Amino acid sequence: MDPKLQTSEDISFDEFRKQILKDYEIAVMSRECSLLGRREVLTGKAKFGIFGDGKELPQLAMARAFKNGDFRSGYYRDQTFMMALGLLSPKDFFHGLYATTDLEKEPMSAGRQMGGHFGTFSLQEDGSWKDLTEQKNSSPDISPTAGQMPRLLGLALASKVYRNEKSLKADKFTDNGNEVAWGTIGNASTSEGHFFETINAAGVLQVPMVVSIWDDEYGISVPAKYQTTKEDISTILSGFQRTEDEPGYEILKVKGWDYTALIHTYENASDIAREEHVPVIIHVTELTQPQGHSTSGSHERYKSEERLAWEKENDCNKKFREWILSNRIASEEELKSLEKRMKTEIRMAKKDAWNEFLNPHREDKRVVVGLLDALAQSSPNRAFITRIKNDLIAIEEPLKKDLASHTRKALRYVLGENSPQKKSLEDWIAGFFEKTQPHFSSHLYSELPSKATNIKEVRPEYDENPEQVDGRIILRDNFDALFSRYPEVMIFGEDSGAIGDVNQGLEGLQKKYGEIRISDTGIREATIIGQGIGLALRGLRPIAEIQYLDYLMYGLQTLSDDLATLLYRSVGKQKAPLIVRTRGHRLEGIWHSGSQMGGIIHLLRGLYVLVPRNMTKAAGFYNTLLKSDEPALIIESLNGYRLKEPKPTNLGEICTPIGLVEVVKKGSDMTVVSYGSTLRIVMEVAEELKEVGIDVEVIDAQSLLPFDLNKDVLQSVKKTNRLLIVDEDVPGGCSAYLMQEIIEKQGAYKYLDSAPQTLSANAHRPAYASDGDYFSKPNAEDIFEKIYQIMHESNPLDFPKLR
Repeated sequence: MDPKLQTSEDISFDEFRKQILKDYEIAVMSRECSLLGRREVLTGKAKFGIFGDGKELPQLAMARAFKNGDFRSGYYRDQTFMMALGLLSPKDFFHGLYATTDLEKEPMSAGRQMGGHFGTFSLQEDGSWKDLTEQKNSSPDISPTAGQMPRLLGLALASKVYRNEKSLKADKFTDNGNEVAWGTIGNASTSEGHFFETINAAGVLQVPMVVSIWDDEYGISVPAKYQTTKEDISTILSGFQRTEDEPGYEILKVKGWDYTALIHTYENASDIAREEHVPVIIHVTELTQPQGHSTSGSHERYKSEERLAWEKENDCNKKFREWILSNRIASEEELKSLEKRMKTEIRMAKKDAWNEFLNPHREDKRVVVGLLDALAQSSPNRAFITRIKNDLIAIEEPLKKDLASHTRKALRYVLGENSPQKKSLEDWIAGFFEKTQPHFSSHLYSELPSKATNIKEVRPEYDENPEQVDGRIILRDNFDALFSRYPEVMIFGEDSGAIGDVNQGLEGLQKKYGEIRISDTGIREATIIGQGIGLALRGLRPIAEIQYLDYLMYGLQTLSDDLATLLYRSVGKQKAPLIVRTRGHRLEGIWHSGSQMGGIIHLLRGLYVLVPRNMTKAAGFYNTLLKSDEPALIIESLNGYRLKEPKPTNLGEICTPIGLVEVVKKGSDMTVVSYGSTLRIVMEVAEELKEVGIDVEVIDAQSLLPFDLNKDVLQSVKKTNRLLIVDEDVPGGCSAYLMQEIIEKQGAYKYLDSAPQTLSANAHRPAYASDGDYFSKPNAEDIFEKIYQIMHESNPLDFPKLR
């Protein structure tokens, strides 16, 4: 389907009529998909449905104004828009509903997300960028309400960067910054903090962003009076309206059933944003939701009869139809014929999609039934296996899980048997999982040869008598080298620009490279992260600075639900190689504890989480990541900026390997694993332990996600036969994760002579000041006594009780 939309150019009446009827056809098509989609859920063929019915007309208008190179960051009701651009066919729609795992049939997420979540392909098969200026783009949607807003800021900011930063050669990403970022959101979701933070930031930055607010006056069952002050979002945002003297937003308001007004409004918004780089809000009112919020409920339960009657009368498709007839653009007969044709086409698309979804399963079922029958004939437990076979035969529309479950259960009845039939079934199960599991699990991280874990280590090089400098100098000079080498690299955050960050790691670099590449932001962590995601989606290499680790909590939802899942949910078809820079560890006080590592590593699967012990290691991580194209979080040690380090001669070239540990002290009595600032304390204690005859091997984890890909800790435990993990996170946090990695995954339990142990902080947040740190987190004496105690338990004669 190629709509070939035209905008405000002069066209003949025949062309005008053809365009109107094409719009009506798409509106009918989308509505019919919504209606049949709900039925498919209620009959059990699909798990859940949330549809775009009632929003068809404004989305058609938005599609008219959307140009090649533009980006959409929307929510799960924009199906009409995607259909109008030719990016979503009815069959695609139903494959999304059925969760087909074939990316060619379900090009939005190959069944990884429920229907209504839309994205386009930004990457070639080899991971290189497509020419984004030659296509219409959509960032992959997420479900959390207003979660699409932070990245929208970055998508829009990229156009401003490309227009104003002349050093960039970015033909695949921009046409002189003329691209608009289009956001969509429901009226109720404008109550979320992400919405307001994004609106404020975009107004400050003055970026080409158009936000459409679909307003049907409800948020599930909750009416606008409980959602929005004055029950009108554009009214309360009116203070953002630009004036002749002050920059701000252009705020437009239009009824969602008024076709001509919608077309003019969206063309106007597009022109303002595209030419002037001014953000625009379009408040689309008087919309309806004909089937209610989703398939999980009925809006008849909470809407009055008067409201339901009003919605029926003011349905945008109905109003559009009336407008076509009243303006004699088409006759009643023509519209009825069009509607009948579209209903037939949609039913056929649904039927074809369902058969395409089921046919591979049916073929696998046929094979499995034969294998089970043969197994039953060869086994004394024939009756039990036959029952499993018959249960599978009874499933007329089998899913992958039915095939896996029945075959695996059958193996329970041939324990101890050794027959060709059993081997055939085992081989089928192994092959089935090898083929099927990647459909659900691939692309959490890059699977290309260029992935960051493949970047080889480059060790620091030094003069014969290296200069001893503050750690911050190493970072600063390394960043200087990177900014010189990579014109697409930019860094931003609170206090990052003018003062060169709070610890002077960027000292003087804004003056050298300009305010676009090294910039200050407001206090707005969620949109700092979102800004980075959007910039990275458009080919830039942003470093988003979060001032302190505990401030990461403000942006954690965006990091977790958007950035960490982006490669996975797009099945490797989009990437956002954002580096998040922050600092933490050994901070003092409840609110600046800097040690939420257990939560971070579990919420950010899909990112690399890197914890360098010093600034040379940190510099190496930045260099490694910029040689690849994956997102990561780097946590610098806050108390390391003023510590002296020898200055390498190859700054900008050093590469710290990702996923590898480092043995920083060899020893024979015990393996001690730690990271970050706490590792320095462990190293001090290791020297003190020598005085009592204990020689420990100290290992720097340095990379938590992933951890120790070469299993070097296992080799150490084989030698020492004892293990202690020291961590300043709470009990059961990161130390428990590391314990599982070493004991369970690496299998180190087989080589232990003593129980593996952890030493973490206390369960409470750290108290304030030096005494608070001492009595809240592992200190040198705690570490010494813990190691001594383990040695005492194994050899009390040589190591008598300490206290």
